[in-house]
Amino acid sequence: MNLYALTEHMPREEEDLYPEEIRLSHTAATLAKQFDDYFHEAQRLQKAYASTIKLLIGMEVDWIRPSSLDLIQGLLRTYSFDLFIGSLHHVHTIPIDYDKRMYSDAREKSGGTDEKLAEDYFDLQYEMLKALKPPIVGHFDLIRLFSDDPESSFVQWTGVWQKILRNIDFIVDYGGLVELNSAGLRKGMSEPYPKAEICKEIVARGGAFTLSDDSHGIKQVGTNYGQCLSFAEKAGITSIVFLEEGAATKDSRFPGIATNSVSLIELQEHPSFFCLEGFESFLGAHQAHGSGGLLL
Repeated sequence: MNLYALTEHMPREEEDLYPEEIRLSHTAATLAKQFDDYFHEAQRLQKAYASTIKLLIGMEVDWIRPSSLDLIQGLLRTYSFDLFIGSLHHVHTIPIDYDKRMYSDAREKSGGTDEKLAEDYFDLQYEMLKALKPPIVGHFDLIRLFSDDPESSFVQWTGVWQKILRNIDFIVDYGGLVELNSAGLRKGMSEPYPKAEICKEIVARGGAFTLSDDSHGIKQVGTNYGQCLSFAEKAGITSIVFLEEGAATKDSRFPGIATNSVSLIELQEHPSFFCLEGFESFLGAHQAHGSGGLLL
């Protein structure tokens, strides 16, 4: 890979520790120290391997409640990030992607149905989008992970679908990128995040995508990228946008970071993709003509 972004989860407040963090005796202070260690190690790696790979350093934010804004802004002031990903992992301050029990607790708070919880999720996402205008929007439809039917269509719920379209329009309007996230496949679903029906609306409204494996360990790096590209083609996505060092800064919060794009066909020819799991599914309909030196 020529280009890769590191985006550690931001530290959270004491009341938002996950069960495993509590078992390991973590506190808000230890998470903050762990995050600080991450940033400085990422800087070391960025310099040490500058001749072979371009590493971007960022974070994935957790929008949990309105007070999350102060914590996020504090981190943006403290660290010289290249980017951040705006994500939701909680609704009603309850994790919705940790396990089925917690998801069910959040669903009950919303009125007891997946539809109502999805409405609340996309409203909270809209709140996050308006407050932060994140350069990249993470796992747009994560809410489906522990729903009763993760494969079902959001279009069946008129209220939910209208909120999805509202959020897409807002992202397109300020120029954000939507993460095409292969973790949905890794977690057993037939589509990455977001679903094809959402991707098609993003394309139709002039939106753009960047590619992510959402890896939480070395073994997950690049997982299912081949399937992701095959999916992207079927969903009408023709190119992938990526961030890189450059003069044409799009977001004033990240001076020196510019956007560029690469076609799916160019990605097909990139040598790193020949080594990735699932790439055969994309090659099935294409014949490679050489190799390039592009991204990822």
